Amino acid sequence: MKPEMMIQPMDQFNQVLFQNTHPARHQNPTPKPVYDLVVIGAGSSGLVTSVGAAQMGARVALIERMFMGGCCLNFGCVPSKALIRSARVAYELGRAKHYGICTGESLAVDFASVMRRVRQIRAKISYNDSVETISNKGVDVFLGEAHFIDKDHIEVANAVLPFKLAAITAGGRPMSPRIDGIDSSEIITSKTLFTLTELPSAMAVIGGGPIGCEMAQAFARFGTKVTIFHAHDHLLDKEDADAAELIQNRFKAEGIQVLLNSRVRRGKVHGKQKTLYYIQNGEERHITVDAVLAGAGRKPSVEDLRLENVGVEYDPKRGIHIDDHLRTTNKRIFSAGEICMKWKFTHAAEASAQLLLQNALLGHKKRLSDLIMPWCTYTDPEIAHVGMYEKEAVAKGYQVETVTQPMSAIDRAITDSETEGFVRVHLQKGKNRILGASIIAKHAGEMINEITAVMNAGGALNLLSKTIYPYPTQSEAIKRVSE
Repeated sequence: MKPEMMIQPMDQFNQVLFQNTHPARHQNPTPKPVYDLVVIGAGSSGLVTSVGAAQMGARVALIERMFMGGCCLNFGCVPSKALIRSARVAYELGRAKHYGICTGESLAVDFASVMRRVRQIRAKISYNDSVETISNKGVDVFLGEAHFIDKDHIEVANAVLPFKLAAITAGGRPMSPRIDGIDSSEIITSKTLFTLTELPSAMAVIGGGPIGCEMAQAFARFGTKVTIFHAHDHLLDKEDADAAELIQNRFKAEGIQVLLNSRVRRGKVHGKQKTLYYIQNGEERHITVDAVLAGAGRKPSVEDLRLENVGVEYDPKRGIHIDDHLRTTNKRIFSAGEICMKWKFTHAAEASAQLLLQNALLGHKKRLSDLIMPWCTYTDPEIAHVGMYEKEAVAKGYQVETVTQPMSAIDRAITDSETEGFVRVHLQKGKNRILGASIIAKHAGEMINEITAVMNAGGALNLLSKTIYPYPTQSEAIKRVSE
């Protein structure tokens, strides 16, 4: 798909975005005789790697096939969280009477204006990742398809870039389910979601992972009738069953149809509508919707790089094979971000890029496995986690003591009418050391940082018990756990 087809409608905001992230009049620079580092992919990890290397005095080239900023800026974190914010406002206005506020008889969602705001925010942030900004930081930016010619050269847009070291940070792309009877172009992915200007009246979401759950709830709050299909026993498979159940119950309360242990087998398109035939509990059933959204995860973008030419091993599902120091099977080529890691988060991409810089350019031996990685799913309530789950810790031989503090006993949560959820901490029994934690709360993504910081400082739970928390705050639940 051509870049301009992926940024629609071409209004004033998308014109700014396009000019920043893939300017039509950009002229690739004349390649230097040799680069200390060539970086393939200008997503989060590629930007951190290339700018960091340039600041260290290296001669750096950065190659981007589509859009500077990668998925996060253009199709992921930035637009999705802007969309979720509008959805939360709609939900809160719908509950205003609960707080003693009268807003009238009906609530109208202007979806075109919602999406206009999403495009406006994305355009504003895009300058940070733009060709101009990165070029001004001393990086040679090349737009075009990259592939390895041999162990010393990379080709892009008919130019050959000699390199001493290379970093592959090409990221990934959304997986789209194959549904017999429905062409893949009829299925919305994160790359086409933000081109919508009209609100679907009915939507099927395929996959109950983080992306599927976030978007299912957002569209339901705008007024779409949402059905979410998930092949397993509960949504958000990685999370504890009771945490997932809490989200499932919230979804059902908000009118989302949750179909667990279900698989879409085939479909039929008639006009603008699509009928999906699915199997659940051994029976075939069907629903008819206006839109089908793929929310079943992502896969690494390893094709077309010609990795075989340089001896870099990979596979289509796992991505590029790396060791714990982010080195590929070619000692002069490193990799970071979702193209090679199990963590598919922007902050993980940035953290791994920092390790890559230290290892590749400074000769350090920083380990990817040493990172303590938090993450958050931005449903409402949010689910955040860091470290090990209980079953992981037990599998590794730890004796585990688990402490759970319900949000329903926290005064600020009660005053806010946000009592769903809990703070759960897994401790190494007898040593009072935090092995992992989960938080389910309205602002869990903000709260998990406290526990992450303590784990980076050695994980002693008493560091939290010594901390004085302002009263009343929802994060007081963390102190309750420590007590």
